Amino acid sequence: MSDLSYLKDKPVAVLGGGAVAKAVSADCSLAGAKVRICDLEPFAGKTLFGVERGGVKFYGEQLNLYAFHREGQARYDLVTTEVARAVKGAGIIIVCTPALGHVPFFEKLIPALEDGQIVHIIPDNFGSLILRKMMREAGCQKKIIVGGWSSSPYGSRVDIKGGVILPSIRAYYRAITLRGASLPKTDQADFLASTKFLGAFDAVNGGDGVVGGDTVMDTGFSNVNPVLHCPGVILGVGVMENYGVVFGDEKTKFSIYSHAYCPSISRVQLQFYREQRALAAAMGVGIQDYADQDFFSRENLLGQEYMGKDYLIPFEEQDPIQFGTGPFTIHNRYITEDIPVGCHVYHELGKKFGVATPVVDSMITLASIMAEKDFAKSGYTLDHLGIGHLGKDEMLKYLNEGVYKAK
Repeated sequence: MSDLSYLKDKPVAVLGGGAVAKAVSADCSLAGAKVRICDLEPFAGKTLFGVERGGVKFYGEQLNLYAFHREGQARYDLVTTEVARAVKGAGIIIVCTPALGHVPFFEKLIPALEDGQIVHIIPDNFGSLILRKMMREAGCQKKIIVGGWSSSPYGSRVDIKGGVILPSIRAYYRAITLRGASLPKTDQADFLASTKFLGAFDAVNGGDGVVGGDTVMDTGFSNVNPVLHCPGVILGVGVMENYGVVFGDEKTKFSIYSHAYCPSISRVQLQFYREQRALAAAMGVGIQDYADQDFFSRENLLGQEYMGKDYLIPFEEQDPIQFGTGPFTIHNRYITEDIPVGCHVYHELGKKFGVATPVVDSMITLASIMAEKDFAKSGYTLDHLGIGHLGKDEMLKYLNEGVYKAK
């Protein structure tokens, strides 16, 4: 492992202005780092409203097994809409945008990269594959480390009042373990070790720790969002769309975890996961291991990220910590991101490696009808990730060693 002490005094650059970006940047700032935050126009006018003037209020229950807690008013070294300004001289760059925002940020990031920088993508959502592909296409040979995480260090929501995005963020849980990997895997020891210089990972490193995935495809399969969100929203859509109408409570209190999940949906989620396992096995990569019974509780797999394997809320009980976490419409990232990115990549991998994915495919079909969008047409392809032409052995050599065979 390399000497990463040079990161200690370098600024942290956070790209993005949503819930994850605000939580990660604020937490790093409160932990003592010099933090820069950047979002792109035309979104920055709303997402970064008030941030330069007063910083970001970071608060919330932050539920976790070891009771780690940190809150306060976070201040920033720089608030900007220019990626080059944000990352100049930074040691660690954290990309915290929806997957569909990766390319616009990467286009501006690649010309500004400097040797020695470490890029964390939270969550990865195959972003590390796309960044490396775009670097090759741009002829960028900067000596950097690129990697991503299967999930975020928090469950977090921005505060919105009257349609205004406020400079405050609520973290209702903190992860005590996260799964990450670098591309190529030869950089993984340094990638994981660099979290010691990120305050956003303090609860993880002080908890059960980071876990190295078996290549970035492992982190793609281990992202719990598609397996949790897609069946939960699609099969629970009647509850979601009737909440606050038929059921009488305020619509803003709805959560798929608290109000939609049930044993029948869990059986679909378990079968979805089995298809992911079959894909990982066919490709020769890893995936986070879950037992069948892990799917049959109020929070399903999610609770393990912040409360450990023994955390279990029976379906007969309520889950107040999730109240209000939504989603409130079918036109939400739970569908508009997790279907075309997560599910469609699994579908494409199934075709390539001869693995049937009927549950995954049904999610794409039903979501396309419900959202009136052709996710089969707009979804990520393997060519978009730069791996469509690679055979199994060629793909593994690229993922593990960084040896890439051009098309």
